[in-house]
Amino acid sequence: MGLFSRLRRRPAAAAPDAPPTGRAAREETLEHLREFTRTRVGVEAYLEPETNVTQTTLMLIATDGEWTRRRVPDARAGYELARTLGVPVYDVQRTGYPQRMRDWNTRQRIERERAQRERAARRAADSR
Repeated sequence: MGLFSRLRRRPAAAAPDAPPTGRAAREETLEHLREFTRTRVGVEAYLEPETNVTQTTLMLIATDGEWTRRRVPDARAGYELARTLGVPVYDVQRTGYPQRMRDWNTRQRIERERAQRERAARRAADSR
């Protein structure tokens, strides 16, 4: 028995609304990526390297520029996952991000700003 054995805490039961961990988290991530690939056209995978701030990630980008990103354990797992999904995979450090993704981000920002202006105009009209 260790010196601090009485101070060890037992793991608490996970709250029902807590994010999944371990195998459940991996399966949820895989299902999200499968669904994205299944419901979009021309999906390609871009492997993003680990940085000081983030883990290695796999970004899926559709033909229209819509994208999603999920963490993967390492580059090998990212390449294997892309192969499993049946999509081409690129190293983002070599290819960069496709212009269509930047265009999609710009369109989304413009739409958010437009919706925000419309809500503000409705509030102003309602307060009169």
